[in-house]
Amino acid sequence: MTDLASQDTPPPYIPPPSDAPRKTIRPLGVADPFLWLVAGWRDLCAHPGISFFYGLSFSLMAMVLGAVFRSKPEYTMSIASGCLLLGPFLAMGLYDVSRRREQGLKPELGASLTCWDSHLRSMAMLVLVLLVLELLWGRASLVVFAVFFNTGMPSTSSVMQAVFNPENWEFVAAYTIVGGAFAVLVFSIAVVSIPMILDRDTDAISAAITSIEVFFHNTAVMLLWGATITGLVVVSLLMPWALGLLVTGPLLGHATWHAYRGAVEWPPELAEA
Repeated sequence: MTDLASQDTPPPYIPPPSDAPRKTIRPLGVADPFLWLVAGWRDLCAHPGISFFYGLSFSLMAMVLGAVFRSKPEYTMSIASGCLLLGPFLAMGLYDVSRRREQGLKPELGASLTCWDSHLRSMAMLVLVLLVLELLWGRASLVVFAVFFNTGMPSTSSVMQAVFNPENWEFVAAYTIVGGAFAVLVFSIAVVSIPMILDRDTDAISAAITSIEVFFHNTAVMLLWGATITGLVVVSLLMPWALGLLVTGPLLGHATWHAYRGAVEWPPELAEA
């Protein structure tokens, strides 16, 4: 009876080898983020016209964000999440410029604006994942507001008073923890995934997993890179009409391409693919 049962039992399932392209996650040093910025600056100076177009786009996004904060502060986090979602995809054109320069090709604005069309399926899947996270982020921020302002959503002045009032440290702590957790999650998924899709034409899942691997293999450096991005963006937003993004936006876009190239190494037979 036992022998018969063992004969009827199907063999264990062994998954086939992965079709995902092989790669190596490089160890990074604390100086690497600044080297990426230097390389991004060279790309920006090489094609200032293209960079200005994208920088202007980032500045317009910031103006919209500022207008929402002044009129409907409770939706600021949601709009900011949307900008954080749109920003990397807008920066994909900048990745294309840096990629073409690296290959010895002449970058063009028109080509950079349509560089996503041959990667539409992967981009759509990644957009969907990030969109869900951004919507959850926005909803979580509204819940924090609702918990601490149970008399109704505060005005812009009330928000500023709440943030800078030492008695409201619980609100500031909760808002920071919730926002920080979602920011780290989104950043870890997107930090190199979009450049990888552009470069390797891989699927969204493989690109997202690689991006997460880069983050957790080099957590300290990636957190430094994220803090550097945040610091430069904040300084740019403090300038009148967010004009600092005219430079900072394209600079960070180009630098992100070099971050991907510095963090992910391909085998020699795939390097020129």
